[in-house]
Amino acid sequence: MSFTSLGLSKSLLKAIDKQGYTTPSPIQAKAIPQILKGNDVLASAQTGTGKTAGFTLPMLHKLSQTQPERRRAIRALILTPTRELAAQVHANVKAYSEFLDIRSTVIFGGVNQRPQVATIRNGVDVLIATPGRLLDLQNQGLLSLSKVEILVLDEADRMLDMGFLRDIKKITSLLPKRRQSLLFSATFSKEIKSLAGEFLYNPVMVETATENSTVDAIDQKVYRVAKTSKTGLIIKLISDGDWKQVLVFTRTKHGANRLCKKMEQARISAAAIHGNKSQGARTKALAGFKNGSIRVLVATDIAARGIDIPLLPHVINFELPNISEDYVHRIGRTGRAGANGQAISLVSADETSYLKSIEKLTGLKLPVEIVPGFEPDPNASTEPIKQGQGQGRGRRPQRSSGQSKSSSGRNRNSGGGSSNQNSRGGNRNRNRR
Repeated sequence: MSFTSLGLSKSLLKAIDKQGYTTPSPIQAKAIPQILKGNDVLASAQTGTGKTAGFTLPMLHKLSQTQPERRRAIRALILTPTRELAAQVHANVKAYSEFLDIRSTVIFGGVNQRPQVATIRNGVDVLIATPGRLLDLQNQGLLSLSKVEILVLDEADRMLDMGFLRDIKKITSLLPKRRQSLLFSATFSKEIKSLAGEFLYNPVMVETATENSTVDAIDQKVYRVAKTSKTGLIIKLISDGDWKQVLVFTRTKHGANRLCKKMEQARISAAAIHGNKSQGARTKALAGFKNGSIRVLVATDIAARGIDIPLLPHVINFELPNISEDYVHRIGRTGRAGANGQAISLVSADETSYLKSIEKLTGLKLPVEIVPGFEPDPNASTEPIKQGQGQGRGRRPQRSSGQSKSSSGRNRNSGGGSSNQNSRGGNRNRNRR
């Protein structure tokens, strides 16, 4: 199958060809025709499968079929959970619409709103936004959503994780009832299906991979190590392997900062990216990682959403996530586009239960190695760290079996642009984003 066979316009095909794409990915091949037909779509696609083009290409095609009004209004709205993902989606929209009369912009918190407002006032067709900043501007009367024809909820599972459900409901209440709605998620969890039931009309379900599967092209490995020896081991692995581009995950923001400091002391260029960093610092760190001036990018889960590094060779779990699905999201950033990648996890005794949960979820028994001089502590407890013990502000609490993602409200302030959902402080923190 080729992009030509999907029914996209010549201008879009020209932009696709300029990007070097030849064959649509499975999610693109399945989703694009359904979106072009005008159907609401509920799609499940893992990170790195080309899902952004799966909804932006048909969206742009549909918008380009009608002449924009002299005073342009927002006709398509794409909601994302984080600033980084919003910026990445906007970059894709700009690239694909190069030969179309389509204007787009992106808004998110953490930066001055004035340039964003000025662009919107000049007229845009496509708006990419994080929920908090969008509601900020709407509440100030600085934008209108009354003309939106297409709504996209990107990485909807993460938006629920971050406590955006109330914001999403508020935003959709401001949109026209007659619209096309698209929901993209990494999984078809019960929470996602419930969300789809509220916002989608008779949706077509599109799924391209087994839920929670991991990529065959990724070489996954576990190093058993004492907790106190993890920093020394990760420095040894990166130095001995002369690895140039390594994405490292920690559970907490403070842990990311500490690890970066140790890396720099070992003369390994590193930068941290998390919710406590300013948008300028996050953008600078990501740019340095992409151009090679920074070898190691240390990130928390939510801040890493939207990081798109072509052919990223190495992902290291300095600490295992306490939610198994996050492991799949993390390692999915390597082994893309047919390239091989390596995912390494440093596992201490207290993370044993997390490792077992990951292996159960993925259906894999991960190979284990022990590096001499960095052996695990035979006397360490295998009990996981309890909430409040050394977990820092950035760590997401472990969910009880009966608690839904949408109600947990974890890490609302980490991702970029969320509003405080507390009943007593609904608007208190929005202006700080």
